[in-house]
Amino acid sequence: MNLVFLALTGLVVFFVVRMLWLSRPGITPAAAHAAVQSGEAVLIDVREPAEWSGGVAQSAALLSFSDLRGGSPQWESFLRKNQGKRLILYCASGARSGSAAGELRRRGHNAVNLGGLSRWTAAGLPVRRPN
Repeated sequence: MNLVFLALTGLVVFFVVRMLWLSRPGITPAAAHAAVQSGEAVLIDVREPAEWSGGVAQSAALLSFSDLRGGSPQWESFLRKNQGKRLILYCASGARSGSAAGELRRRGHNAVNLGGLSRWTAAGLPVRRPN
């Protein structure tokens, strides 16, 4: 019984640490904004469409994380068009964008997690309402 409990506890700790590790930001909002403005990077909002109505970063492409996992033609077209550029991703908290950045890196892309949209807005960077 104690061995099973220890194994389950270890598994839970592993997944919590993994989630925290993936969700850590890899770039500051100011650096992300500068990279996007210079054309060396693109900004991607990986939240789900229902979440976009509250506002998105001004220059962000809207490509949901669920579509990335589903092999969406929108993602494939976007990645081909922006091949060679750094992909800067954000979501609501940083967890999904961290997972998405990891997935994209495994596919050979230069991807980094910005974290949550709140970091972008707290830095005073522009936000827009999508159509």
